[in-house]
Amino acid sequence: MLNNKKIVVVMPAYNAGRTLEKTFKKIPQGMVDEVVLVDDKSEDKTVKIAKKLGIKTFVHEENKGYGGNQKTCYKEALRTGADIVIMLHPDYQYDPRLIVAMASMIAQGVYDVVIGSRIITGGAIRGGMPVYKYLGNRFLTLVENLLTGEKLSEYHTGYRAFSKKVLETLPLQENSDDFVFDNQMLLQCLYFGFRVGELSCPTLYNTDSSSIDFKRSVEYGFGVLLTGVNYFLGKKGIYKSRIFKRTKTKS
Repeated sequence: MLNNKKIVVVMPAYNAGRTLEKTFKKIPQGMVDEVVLVDDKSEDKTVKIAKKLGIKTFVHEENKGYGGNQKTCYKEALRTGADIVIMLHPDYQYDPRLIVAMASMIAQGVYDVVIGSRIITGGAIRGGMPVYKYLGNRFLTLVENLLTGEKLSEYHTGYRAFSKKVLETLPLQENSDDFVFDNQMLLQCLYFGFRVGELSCPTLYNTDSSSIDFKRSVEYGFGVLLTGVNYFLGKKGIYKSRIFKRTKTKS
């Protein structure tokens, strides 16, 4: 707990058996109140390992996709009474030790959302990020900053922390069940005026890190561009996509 705020880490998992334990053991256990893992019908021993580690585990009966997994993650985190929720991939691509710093920025009321940026330090490629992914990241980030009027260093990190209010406000069920979910969610945060901060995060790509192939990366890129255009049109009052229609905030 930080500043009397309950901190919950959510882990959207799919075939994470080789890296889950290593990731979990790096989580600052004294500061994190609960860890929730949602398994998207893995074909390995992810669920068995998660239960052995004492992680609260939910299992999808069928694969719902990366975005569909996150929808369950956030729903279950809120059910536990979370005030701050941090999404951490169980493939050890992001350093779990940064959880406290990210949560603190929200607990102290500085930001509503905090993302772990792999770009700020300039070491993404040295850390193993494929060159084509790095170039795509930079291009899409440039376009999105132009469309949103923001100056984020990247929009494509999977390391994120959210306040309870953010998760109760965003129309997450309207988002894609695929990888573009991340981008839609971040642009929703900006669209509804939530304060978004960034924290430098080292890149830890390795053979066990999850990654989409080139074809799906291209599909993701087009989805990102469409999301950015819809953001721009919505702000200009020309057209409002359903993903930018606010849900009723809970009391």
